[in-house]
This record gives sequence, C-alpha cells and structure tokens, in this order.
Amino acid sequence: MITVADVFVKYGDRVLLDHINLVIQDRDKVGLVGRNGAGKSTLLKIIAGDIGSDGGNVTRPSESSLGFLHQEMNLPKGKTVMQEALSAFGDVKALEKRIEDLNQEIAERTDYESAAYTKLLEEFSEANDRFQLLGGASMEAETEKVLKGLGFKSTDMDRLTDEFSGGWQMRVELAKMLLQKPNYLLLDEPTNHLDIESIIWLEGFLKDYPGAVIIISHDKQFLDNTTKRTVEVELGQIYDYKAPYSEFVALRMERREKMQAAYDNQQKVIAQKERTINRFMAKATKTKMAQSMKKQLDKIDRIEIAAEDTEGMTLRFPPAPRSGQIVLEAKELDKSYGQLNVLDKVDLKLDRGDRVAFVGQNGQGKTTLAKIIIKQLERSGGEFTLGHNVQIGYYAQNQSDTLHPKLTLLETMEQASPPEMRTQLRNILGAFLFSGEDVDKKVTVLSGGERARLAMACLLLKPFNLLVLDEPTNHLDIISKDILKKALMEYDGTLVVVSHDRDFLAGLTNRTIEFRDRQLFDHIGDVNAFLEKRALADMRAVEMSTKKAAAAAVTASDSTPKVELSYEEKKRLTRAVQNAERRIERLEQEITKIELEMADPSFYQSPDAEKIMEKYKGKKQDLETAYSEWEEAQEVLDSALGG
Repeated sequence: MITVADVFVKYGDRVLLDHINLVIQDRDKVGLVGRNGAGKSTLLKIIAGDIGSDGGNVTRPSESSLGFLHQEMNLPKGKTVMQEALSAFGDVKALEKRIEDLNQEIAERTDYESAAYTKLLEEFSEANDRFQLLGGASMEAETEKVLKGLGFKSTDMDRLTDEFSGGWQMRVELAKMLLQKPNYLLLDEPTNHLDIESIIWLEGFLKDYPGAVIIISHDKQFLDNTTKRTVEVELGQIYDYKAPYSEFVALRMERREKMQAAYDNQQKVIAQKERTINRFMAKATKTKMAQSMKKQLDKIDRIEIAAEDTEGMTLRFPPAPRSGQIVLEAKELDKSYGQLNVLDKVDLKLDRGDRVAFVGQNGQGKTTLAKIIIKQLERSGGEFTLGHNVQIGYYAQNQSDTLHPKLTLLETMEQASPPEMRTQLRNILGAFLFSGEDVDKKVTVLSGGERARLAMACLLLKPFNLLVLDEPTNHLDIISKDILKKALMEYDGTLVVVSHDRDFLAGLTNRTIEFRDRQLFDHIGDVNAFLEKRALADMRAVEMSTKKAAAAAVTASDSTPKVELSYEEKKRLTRAVQNAERRIERLEQEITKIELEMADPSFYQSPDAEKIMEKYKGKKQDLETAYSEWEEAQEVLDSALGG
C-alpha cells in the first residue's frame, strides 16, 4: 500500500495541503477531485516522488513499481511507435539478450560433462522460464493490441514518433505505462488527447487492471466507469468517499449540509462568547475572567467551509437570427492533403435547428469538415453551399492559442467586438469571472482554463445562427462544462459540436455523425443512443452490425417488410458493393499471380518461399473477408430495392 502521512505543503502564505493523511490499497481505483488549484496535481506529484513536501512523508513497498502519466512528458526522438512502446519491456528485452548470449555460448562449448556446462544449462533454463513468465514471447502482440486500443493503426507502428502531434505522443507514453503494469498507476487527465473510441477501450482496460489506479479527470463518465472511490481535495484537507464520482456528488452535499449546520452552531457559540467577553472587559472586576475566556475562545478549532464549488461563468448565447430552412449542403465533397485523402465524396445536409455531434477517431476528418463549413479550409472537390442568411460562430479546439499574448483581456475583447457592443465588454468579462483589475491582465499570464473562458466570451460579441464548436470542453473544469452545456441546451440556432466527452454530449444533440474510413455515417439521436445501438467497444463495427441486423430482418420470414433505406444510405451501400467487387477482382488477380509463381518447381528452393506462402495465405483470407462484406452489403441493398 501507499501511505501518505502528515504531508504539509505551503506556497508563500498559502497552505495548499495541511497535514493530510491518505492510504491507497493495492487494488484501489481512486478518482482525485477538487476545484482548480486545490492541490490535486501537487498531491499526485508528491505520491510519485517527482516533488517533495514541506513536511510529512510518503511510503510504499520498496519492491513495488509506480507509473505516472502527466501533461509535461516528452518522448525521445528517432524511434518508431512500436520501438518506443516496446521500451516498456526493458527488463524482458535484457533477459532476451541474455538468453541469446547463453544460447550462443552453449552452441560453442564442447565440455559437455563439466560442472560449468551444467551450470550454464541451468542458467539458460531459468532465464527461459522467467522470459516466458514475464510474457516475453507475446510482448510484441500485446504492445500492438494496446497501441491499437489507443487509436494507432497497423500502418502507424513503423512511423517515427517525431511525426506525431503531442497528443498522439502522449498516447505512446500511456501505452508504455499500461504495458509496464506498475503496481500503482497515476494518471493526470488521461482522456485529454483521446477520442471516444479510445476512452471506451481505456475504461475497459482500467476496470480489469490488477494494480491500484489514481486518476485526475474532468470527465465525469470516465470517473464513474473506472473508479470506486473518490478523494476530494478542499481547503488543504482531503475527504475520502467510498463511491464513484456521481455518488460522491450526493454524499458531498450531505456532508456539506452537516458541516454547514455545525458551522452555524459554532458561529452562534462564538458570537455569544464574544459578547460576554466584551461585556466583562468593560468591568474592571471581570477583566481577568474575560481574558481567560478569550484564551479559551482562541483555542477553539474553527470549522471552515470552502465556498461552494459552483462559481462559474454566466453564459447565454445571443438569440439566433433566422436562417433559411437548409443551413448547409455538401455533395460528394472531397478533401485531401497531398496524397492523404481525408474525406472521400461525402454528403451532408443540415436543416435549420439541427443539433449535430461529430464523433470518431482522431484524424478521421472531424475538424477538417468543421473548417470547411466555416470556410477556413478549401475543399478538394465536390460541392458545398451555405444556406440563406447563415451567420457562423466558431470555437476551435485551440481557440485560446489564437489570442494575442501581449494584449490585455479588455483589448482582446475590443479587437473582436463590433462598435455597438463596446459599452458592454466589462459586463461580459465580469460574467466570465474576470472582474475589476482582471481586465487589465495580459493574456500571457492566464491559465489554460482562463484563456478558454476569454475565447468563449469573444464568441458572444456577434449574433449567429450556426454555431460550430470544436472540442469546446478542453481546459474547462466540470463546473464550467456544465454551465456551457446548459447554455447550449438553450441556444436556439443550428449546432455542430465536435467532442469526445460523452457526458457533455449526452442529450445535447439529436443527430450523431460518425467519421470513419473517409466516410460519414448518420445516426438519429444523441451520443448515448449511438453507443447503445452498437453496444460494442469498437465504433468501426457499427456499420457491419447494422447490415447483419438488416439482412437478418429480411430473411427472417416472408411477412417481414422490406428494409427502408434513405437515398444517401442506398448510395453508400451501392458504393460499398462496387468497392468490394473491385477489391475481389484485384485480390483474385494477385492470388493467381502468386499461384503461377508457386507452380514453378524451383519455387520451394527460394529463400523467400516461406514469406511468399505467408503472403498467399493472407491474400486468401482477405478474399474471404471481401466476399463476406460484398454479400452482406448486396443482401441489404437487394432487399431495399425489392430485388
């Protein structure tokens, strides 16, 4: 177990952690929560041994291991994704090298009857047994499984980590940590750079994790699905609840009500004693008694209650001007970056009042399409039109990074404001918790959360009827996310939101568009309806499970009605059938070519024979899969067309 004993941390005059005590058992799953600046990350760093405390100590078993994922990690350069992830098996790789050396030495020795040779064989056997026990034989397969769970493709494994963004590099670090399987796993905002699919996979991994896990996160659903205990840091103290986050919220309210009652009673007692002391101090005969009472009063352990953690920005979007019925329409829209095709002839239509969530793996084109909609990116092909009187408001996932660091908050607002709004700028900043002298602060001194609030304030300066939000919850704490969601629920325009936060998306939208394999898949309902429909951890299985269900419905009985498909769905299925047919034709040609090569009698003498036969076997399996996909798509299409 980890024992945090009497830990004290002070910054200047402020006591951050006031002689706290905490015990983490070997299989605990703990959510570490509290308002921004309460000391959560500091406590995690102290437990990890990254920083020291001003008093107290942290102990854990000397033979135990600990992994700590935080936001400032940097990967070494020059390694592929697979090589870097495999570095998690440092001890196993060293053991593998020792086995190779022992094997070489055994092959060269001839003193078969000597004690030294016997000892060599024993060491080789022990090393080999330990190698198998540590999973050495399956480490590459396990590594690939974890990397794919976190969103990497097979083609990414041999790419250098240098080629990836910071968010993807953080996934490699997380993969290494999960593969190492430390006894204690400390995760600071692990979902920040993950998409919904990867978050769901990580939840499943952490549920079955054999060690202890401590998580800091602003994702309520992630905490509910991974933790069974919640530790709140508040006013230098910690409060321990044997419950996941949602249950903790209710229990915390009960605790605060009891504390408030105790605080009110104590204040009454203190006020009464102070009145008595003041009365006695006025009488010379009672001065000594008054001084004694004052000393006793000063020794009382005063109850402190933190201000309710509900302080947040006041957010209300301006009324949306009326637009035409069709807000936007895209037909066979293409987008490529050089040789990389991101969107392949996609169709999309939004009507006035639609509320749409864009979901899918990172890199599938969600942000690309959002930028095409706001005309920040040009399409590579196809058609795209905005409807009548459409006025766009846009919040980018890096919107706060676009703020000029040398401007003050007020100057930033003035730059974004039309003349008629200038008189209201201080009021708007006040609604976003920037008051008094705050407006004269430079942007460069703001925290990530403060910058996000300022960028959101700039968004309210002009009316719009199409609001496009790309990862708007980045840098926002749980309270601010709830306030933003409430404001969006009341917004009366058309909404497009890109997000991986399921709790934030739940109930917010009435359509969910999944981005997968350069295509768009339109689902009625919010993100929960979408996830329930597939009931699978792998989003990419949605289309296949839908086809199978439709095909089963067609063949179940003669009385079963025809499958009804929209024009877009029929078009997509027709394209899927055509693509499958082309793939089948190509695979059959490749297999025939290999079979001709294998027919040559000298083929089996070739050093590449085994590799070519493996390739042949793989092509045959691919052909079976292609036929299966073609049959399923064709069956659904036939039933819809009455064929």
